Amino acid sequence: MKITWYGQASFGIESRSGIRIVTDPYDPEKAGFKPFPDAADIVIKSSSNDDFHDNDHLVPKKPGACVIDALEVARRGGSATSHEIGFRAIEAMEHDLHPSGHPDQNAMYRFEVDGIDIGHMGDMGNDFSEDQLAFFSGVNVLLSHAGGFPVISLEELKRIVDRVRPNMVIPMHFRTLCFKPRMMHFITDFLELFGEDEIDFAFGCSAELESQDLPEPTRSLVLDYY
Repeated sequence: MKITWYGQASFGIESRSGIRIVTDPYDPEKAGFKPFPDAADIVIKSSSNDDFHDNDHLVPKKPGACVIDALEVARRGGSATSHEIGFRAIEAMEHDLHPSGHPDQNAMYRFEVDGIDIGHMGDMGNDFSEDQLAFFSGVNVLLSHAGGFPVISLEELKRIVDRVRPNMVIPMHFRTLCFKPRMMHFITDFLELFGEDEIDFAFGCSAELESQDLPEPTRSLVLDYY
């Protein structure tokens, strides 16, 4: 499996067979990150009303591509399948004091590619409930908020990681030199949650992952943005 961080909460995940999934696509003009370079088979978004998470129309698509609204999945039984990949979702909520003044529902989700179970935090802004912690039980790779307000705090992230114990935490949704919003933490704050010998750097925006090579106990892998 190849994983590429485009920026914000958006990743490109490509299976060995060539199926490409894009998560939570941003608006490049509003976010400051580059336009999406690769055509997707599946675009999954945590909601359909957020300029930093729901721009499936800005992602190039292959013939027969599918768009999945994870919040709709969460509200309609909690599971969906596309291109023989199963997706599960659970409802979440933006921070109660969201800068927009009207926090919205969204969803967190998980799916498996090449034997690797991947969890994505969507646009969650509050402490996890027991049901939400249980939802991520057994996840191998956690695509995790790392910038603090208006998503979960770093203290809450530490609690989640200690409970869920993923093999790998890949940070997202933090401030970068090109990201236009300025209220979030830079990556240095996230790195303080881990010891120096628990952090790996990809030295690029992509990494190749194999299920048999996943670390134990938990390590963090930091990707550059595309």
